[in-house]
This record gives sequence, structure tokens and C-alpha cells, in this order.
Amino acid sequence: MTPHEYCQQKAAASGSSFYYSFMFLPLERRQAIMALYAFCREVDDVVDDCLDPAIAQSKLGWWRSEILRLDKGEATHPVGHALTDVRQRFSLPTEQLLEIIDGMQMDLTQTRYLDFKTLRLYCYRVASIVGLLAAEIFGYQDRQTLKYAHDLGLAFQLTNIIRDVGEDARRGRIYLPVEDLQRFNVPASDLLQGEHSDRFVALMQFQTERAISFYDQAMAQLPAIDRKAQRPGLIMVAIYRTLLDEIARDGFLVLDRRTSLTPVRKLWIATRTWLKG
Repeated sequence: MTPHEYCQQKAAASGSSFYYSFMFLPLERRQAIMALYAFCREVDDVVDDCLDPAIAQSKLGWWRSEILRLDKGEATHPVGHALTDVRQRFSLPTEQLLEIIDGMQMDLTQTRYLDFKTLRLYCYRVASIVGLLAAEIFGYQDRQTLKYAHDLGLAFQLTNIIRDVGEDARRGRIYLPVEDLQRFNVPASDLLQGEHSDRFVALMQFQTERAISFYDQAMAQLPAIDRKAQRPGLIMVAIYRTLLDEIARDGFLVLDRRTSLTPVRKLWIATRTWLKG
């Protein structure tokens, strides 16, 4: 298995909606975004799968070393080899790859966020930076596109937080800001114990409106000249907005289940969006 085949398998096995946005890209760009996505999956899996925080810290430390080895051409992991290859054609700065690891590391030391401002730092590291790197891979002519990519990454992460409230709570993590929980009178214990209520629905409606505001803000900043190049992001918008609609239609039943779209539906949305341009 080549490094790029490894990355493709890693992306496909994840079942992520992002995989469907990569399918229509030319080979070089597809390989690059697969390498970036596989890297994100590797470091995210460290945090989610390691029950011992000390082991997780050690593994993230190894990934830091691996990223630093890229500049020397001394990568040892298949994802590292793939990143080394694609960095010869696309700008994927070491500092930004390391900051993604910084975001993952926050999950090992922080399980609550007092306000949206502090949550935004986490979202910036694990999602907005990924959006900026993806924009480099997809290509752009107007630097305004980077503002679009930044805000789109934030919108995607807020959607993930909405979808995964129950799953995250079972891991002991609550990403919904404490100030929002207090505003809607939803104690953290309700999330940890999976207690659905009208107050919780109001809280989630507020979170959804916030996410939608960032989708709208991102789309307003995408220059027309770069719309075609950035179609993979537009595919993700279509899939994630549909997912948000489904979650809301189900009454925000996210504490004991995970709402998802079928692969066929994702593929249909991806194809329609790509052809629409």
C-alpha cells in the first residue's frame, strides 16, 4: 500500500461527509486533501481512542515530531510521507499543522468552555485552520477566499458539536459554552445523564442559529472568481446544512443518538452540488 493509498483508505473508512466532497477533484488535489484529512483523523483518533491521557499526550508528541520531520524529508508514517509529497505542490505550513495538534491536545486538558470566545480558539485550531489549508489545496485567486474558509471551518465544527452533544458528554466533554447552558437553564448534569427537555431544545436551537450565521457569513465572503475552485467546500455546506435540518426536524434528539445522512444521500447531494457549480 502506498502512502496515498493509505490516506485514501483512512478517509474512506471514517465514513465522514468530507470524503464525498473530495471525490470529484483532480488526482493531485484529491491526494493532497486526502493526506491532510488523514492527518487530522490520525491525531483526532489519538484523543478519542486513548483512555489514558498520558499515552495520548505521548502519541501527540510523536506526531509533533513527525510534522517537524517533514521539512527534513525524514517522515516515517505513511501520512507523513504523503504530506511530504503533496507539500511539494501545495502550501501546507508546518506551523498550521502543529496548531491542529494544539487543538487536539486541548481535548486532553479541557472538558468545559466558559464562553463562546474560548470555544472559538478550539474551533479555530481544529477546524478553521483545516479550512485554510483546504482552501490552499483547492486553489484561489482572491485572498478574500481565506476569510470564507476560516468561517466555514468554524461553521462545520459548530455543526459537529451540535450533532455529537450526547457522544461527547459520554466522554466527559461538553463543548456547549457554560454561559449558554446557564442562559437556557440547562445544567451540565442534564447532558451527562442524557435528559432531554424543552430547555435543551431551546438551547440547541440557539446553537443551530449560531452555526447557520457562520455559514451565511462564510458564503457572503466567497468571491465569485473562486466559487468553482472551492466547490468541495460548497458540497460540505450542502451536506452539513441538510444534516442540521434533519437534527432540528427530529427535535434535537442528539443526547442518545447520532443523526447522520446515508452514503447514498451524501453522494446525491455531492453530485448535485458539483454539477451546479
